[in-house]
Amino acid sequence: MDAKLIREKFIHFFQNKQHQLVTSAPIVVKNDPTLMFTNAGMNQFKDYFLGNETPKSLRIANSQKCLRVSGKHNDLEEVGVDTYHHTMFEMMGNWSFGDYFKKEAIAWAWELLTEEYGLEKDRLYITVFGGDEAEGLEKDQEALDLWKNWIAEDRILYGSKKDNFWEMGETGPCGPCSEIHIDIRPEEERRAVDGKTLVNEDHPQVIEIWNLVFIQYNRMANGSLTPLPAKHVDTGMGLERLVRVIQGKFSNYDTDLFIPFIRKVEELCGKKYGKDEKTDIAFRVIVDHIRAIAFTIADGQLPSNNKAGYVIRRILRRGVRYGYTFLGFREPFLYQLMDVLADTFGEVYPEVKDQKSFISKVIEQEEASFLKTLENGLKKLEQITSGMGKHSDKVISGELAFELYDTFGFPLDLTSLIARENGFSVDEKGFQNAMAQQKDRSRSAAGLETGDWVILQDAGEVNFVGYEQLESTAKILRYREIKDKKGKQYQMVLSQTPFYAESGGQVGDTGIISNERETIKVVDTKRENDLIVHIVDKIPQFPHLEVHCEVDQDQRNLTMNNHSATHLLQAALKQVLGGHIQQKGSFVNREMLRFDFAHFAKLSEDELEEVESLVNEKIRENIALEELRSVPIEEAKSMGATALFGEKYGDFVRVVAFDREFSIELCGGTHVSATGKIGTFKVLSESSISAGVRRIEAVTAEKAETFIREQMQLLKEVQHILRNPKNIKKSLEDLIQERNELRKAIEQLQLKEANHLKNQLSTQFADMGDFRLLSVLVKLPNADALKKLAFELKNEQERIVAVLAADIEGKPQIAVVISEELVKEKEYDAGKIVRELAKEIKGGGGGQPFFATAGGKELGGLPSVIELAKKLFSKRQD
Repeated sequence: MDAKLIREKFIHFFQNKQHQLVTSAPIVVKNDPTLMFTNAGMNQFKDYFLGNETPKSLRIANSQKCLRVSGKHNDLEEVGVDTYHHTMFEMMGNWSFGDYFKKEAIAWAWELLTEEYGLEKDRLYITVFGGDEAEGLEKDQEALDLWKNWIAEDRILYGSKKDNFWEMGETGPCGPCSEIHIDIRPEEERRAVDGKTLVNEDHPQVIEIWNLVFIQYNRMANGSLTPLPAKHVDTGMGLERLVRVIQGKFSNYDTDLFIPFIRKVEELCGKKYGKDEKTDIAFRVIVDHIRAIAFTIADGQLPSNNKAGYVIRRILRRGVRYGYTFLGFREPFLYQLMDVLADTFGEVYPEVKDQKSFISKVIEQEEASFLKTLENGLKKLEQITSGMGKHSDKVISGELAFELYDTFGFPLDLTSLIARENGFSVDEKGFQNAMAQQKDRSRSAAGLETGDWVILQDAGEVNFVGYEQLESTAKILRYREIKDKKGKQYQMVLSQTPFYAESGGQVGDTGIISNERETIKVVDTKRENDLIVHIVDKIPQFPHLEVHCEVDQDQRNLTMNNHSATHLLQAALKQVLGGHIQQKGSFVNREMLRFDFAHFAKLSEDELEEVESLVNEKIRENIALEELRSVPIEEAKSMGATALFGEKYGDFVRVVAFDREFSIELCGGTHVSATGKIGTFKVLSESSISAGVRRIEAVTAEKAETFIREQMQLLKEVQHILRNPKNIKKSLEDLIQERNELRKAIEQLQLKEANHLKNQLSTQFADMGDFRLLSVLVKLPNADALKKLAFELKNEQERIVAVLAADIEGKPQIAVVISEELVKEKEYDAGKIVRELAKEIKGGGGGQPFFATAGGKELGGLPSVIELAKKLFSKRQD
C-alpha cells in the first residue's frame, strides 16, 4: 500500500464505525494561550473535552497536521539523527466525546492493525499505565483486562507516568494511555533478544505506532487533577511510522512519503543518500524540515523574529546549515523542493498546491538572507572553539552564543548542535541572561501567569448576539485573575454577550457590564479556544446577579467602517493586480486599518491610485451588506467566497458580501449595513513587510477627512512659505535645483580645503625609527571627510600611524589609521587603540586593525587624545 491508500483505509474504517470525518486544523494555533502549534490531533477538540462546547458528532476521525518543535512536546533534536522522529507529521486519530470508551477503542485498534493492515500479531506489544503514587493514581487494570481479550498477557507491559499518562501541555485534558508498539527487527535478532525488553528503550526497530488516550482528567494550573464531566477517547497514530511498518522499511525516510524529496536533493547536490551517516542525517533533516516550513507558511505563519514565526525561521536555518555544511549547498535550495511537496500533498492538503509559488518565494528569500551570514558565523564559531585550547572546559559562553544569534542569525539550538558535533557545549543559561538584557527582544514575551477559573455554571456554548444588538442581559458563568508583567488582569465569561471577541484582525469590543450594585469596565474582549473572554477591570463582587452588557457603540461603529473597508480593499486589489492576491493578515480598530497580502512587487502610484478610487467608488454606490449565516462550507466555497488560509472553519460558516460580483468572503466580524457608511477611504502607505508580502495602511470616515484636511492645510502653509507662487510644483523644483548647485559648490570648496589640510599634515609626521607617527587636532565638516582624509594619508604615505582627533561641528571624533605592514609586523590594532583613546572624550568605538573610529561626548578631551597617542606609541617604540 502507498501512503495515500493507508491514510484512506484509516478514514474509511472509522467512517464505517459511524465516525464523522473532519478536516485538519491549521498548524499554527490561534485563540489558545497554552499552545503555539497544533502538536496533536486532539487540539482542535479541546473545548469538547472541557465541556465548553457541545460536539457536533460524538464520534470523529481525521488526519491532522502536527508540529512538535517547542514546549512540552519537542522532537527537534532527534529529527534526522534517528529515522522515526519528525518536526511536522500527520497524526491519524479517532475520538469519542462521552460515547464509547476503552473497550471499543482497544477492540477497533486491534481490528484495524491486524485485519485491515495485516500486521503480524506476534510482533505487537502493548503498554498500559502502571499508576503513580505521588499523584494518587492507580494502575489501569481495566485497560489491561480488555487487552487480554486480544493479546497474550506477557506481551502487555506496565508503563510509567512519563510514557503512559498523556498530557497535552502544562494544563488541560489528560489521562492514562495505552500504547501499541511493534517489533520490526529481522527474525534472527528477534530470536536473540526478546522484543518486550526493547519497548520504550529508543530502539530504532521497536517503535510505538499508536497511542490510545483515555481522557478523564483536567490538569489545573496548580498541578492538581480534577475529573472531567464525561470520559473521552483520543487516539493518535503517526502516518509516517505506520507507512514505514506496512511498507516493510527500516526507516520512515525510505517510504514514498520521503523518497521523492530525497531523490530531488540528490539531484540538486550531486551526492547519494545511504553512503555516509553524516550526509544521510543532512538529507533527513532537509526533507523533514521542508514539510514543516511549507505547511506552516501555507497556514499563514511567515518566518519572523518572534513567537511562532521565529520557530519556523529556526527550522529553516537548521535545514540550510545542514545543507551548507554536509551537502555543499552555497545557494538557496530548500525552495526547489516545493514542486515535489505540491505533487505529494496537493490532493490531500490543497493549500500547499494553491500557494506553491508564494511559499517558494518566501523560503528562497529566507535562505538567501541566512546564507549571507552563515559562512561568517561558522568562521566565528570555529575561531571561538579553536581559541579555547586543549585544557578548557569546552563550554562556549552565553555571551558568545548570543553574539552568534544577534550578529549572524544563529538560533541557540543551531549553535548548540554545531558545538556538540565538535565536542563542545553551550552555556544556555548565560545565553538566556544575555537575551533578557536585550529589551526590544524580551518585550515580546508576555509571560502570563494564569490562574484557574472560578466556575459558577458550565459554559456550554456561549451565545454571541452582537451582530443584532449592542446591549443584552446575561449570567456570569466563570471568572479568574491572571498576572503579567504589567500587573493583574481579570477575565470573565458570560452566558451570552454582545461584545465581539478579537478575531480575524478585528479588535475586541469595549464597554461596561453592570448590575444594580456595581459597574465593571470591559477593556478588551478576546477568544480563548471557543470561549468569549471579557477582559475586565475588576473581579465581580456579586457574581450570582444577572448583569447588563453594553458595548461602546462609537468604537464598534468606527471599527466596522474599517473592517468593511478591508473587504472592499481586498476585492479592489484582486481586480487591479490579479486573482493571485491572498490575504496574509489584517488589523482593524477604530483608528485605522492594515491589510497584508501576497504580492511580489511594489505597487506603482497608478496602481495604488486605481485601488483607492475603486474602493471609494464602491463606497459611493452604498452597496447593502448581504450576510448569510450557517452556510455549509462547501456551498460557501462554490459561491466564490474568499477564505483565509490558516483559519479554522467549521462545517457551517458565515458569508459576508458587498455585491457578490465584487466582494464575497467567509468572515465572522462585524460590518456596516451599507458601504456608504464608510464615508471615505484614504491610503496612508504601501510597503513591504517580509518576503513576498506587502502592507497597505489606510483610514476611513472622520479619520480620512481629518487626514485630507491636514494635507490641504500643509499645502497651504508650503504655498505661503513660497510666497504664493502660481505654480507651486515648479517653485519647489527650482528651489531644490538651487540647493543642489549650492551643495556642489560647497563640496568643491571643502575638497580644496581638505587637500590643503592633507598636504599640510603630510609634512608633520614624527620619525619613530621604523615608522612615522602623526597625532594632530583637525577641524572637519563631517565624518566622511575624516575617513577620506585618513585613507588618503594611509595610501600616500608608507609605514605610518596617524591619529586624527577631529572637531566635527562641535562633536568630538577620533580616527586611527595604520599601514598594513605595521599591523602584521608589530601587531598594532587600530580598534584596540581607538577604544583606549576614546576614554578621553567619554566615548567608545572600534573597527579593523588598520582603521578604526570613535565618537564621544567631551569635546574638551581632544587635546588629551593627542598627548595620550604620543605616549602610547613612544612606549611601544621604547
